[in-house]
Amino acid sequence: MPVQVEIISPEKLLFRKEVEMAVIPGEEGDIAAMPDHAPIMLLLRGGVVSLYEGGVVTERFFVSGGFADITADRCTILADEALPVEDIVLSEAETRLEMLEMQLTNVAADDIIDQERISRKIQATRAAIEAAEAAHPIH
Repeated sequence: MPVQVEIISPEKLLFRKEVEMAVIPGEEGDIAAMPDHAPIMLLLRGGVVSLYEGGVVTERFFVSGGFADITADRCTILADEALPVEDIVLSEAETRLEMLEMQLTNVAADDIIDQERISRKIQATRAAIEAAEAAHPIH
């Protein structure tokens, strides 16, 4: 019995298909959405959603954050930003990381909210860079 997975970004529905398992980057750690999973809703951190068929990863999507709603037969991912891992442009992600790190150094020491917001973006951008490097290794 498969689990129906949907990955939705603010722009569009990116993916809808039944899979054996989806491994999702939760705020508290990775979680596997599988058939008969106990219902749970969780916050996502920046990272990769890996979709499995026949015990192997068949598709990978980068998400920058968002929410996931998991039930016994469905996993709906509402991502702040999402795209197939192979579509990540490494040079753009590296430039974005540099800009975010510069922004973080310019935040007032007592502005905890802005520090946290930028830190989350930095974490997500680093995850995108790692995913892009893994998808396109330099030989």
